[in-house]
Amino acid sequence: PMQWTNALASQTDWPSEISKQQDKQLIAKKLAEKLKKNDVIGAGSGSTSFLTLKEIARCDKENGLNITVIPTSKEIGLYALGLGLKTASIESAKPDWYFDGADEVMGKNLIKGRGGAMYMEKLVMCSAKQTYILVDQSKFVKKLGEKFPIPVEVDLPAIHYVESTLTKMGATNIALRVAGKSKDGPVIT
Repeated sequence: PMQWTNALASQTDWPSEISKQQDKQLIAKKLAEKLKKNDVIGAGSGSTSFLTLKEIARCDKENGLNITVIPTSKEIGLYALGLGLKTASIESAKPDWYFDGADEVMGKNLIKGRGGAMYMEKLVMCSAKQTYILVDQSKFVKKLGEKFPIPVEVDLPAIHYVESTLTKMGATNIALRVAGKSKDGPVIT
């Protein structure tokens, strides 16, 4: 098939500085060692996933692995295409494995996504035979919510019911995550 050759179609730079980039790159290389020919891989969102995707693309090109990626966000989907990887949707393919970063980890519990791509991340993760959560030491906490708010994805018609229920459960600071100032309003994933 014919492919786009314009600048945006081949954009492969993360838009901001990546914290702990060397640690994340080591994790990405280790995970890319798991690649097998014709793997279908679910790719989470965020900078750790981006670096892992770059490493997967490098291995795919060097070894002719024919990797297909199921992205969990438009952002990661565009990067996958820009890196020369094939993409598929969760409707058309089942992932052999899935990878993603996490915001906080406490034992077997974690904060994942902060709401930006939460639904697709969880759907692809649950569909995969195996999941790898990529974190460095800075992500481990004694209590979830220590560094980031705990995300709750809500179908818009249920927003008032969910807020009331969370308040009854003891939540004290409930807020919508907005897409940006004067943009689309609350994040809808």
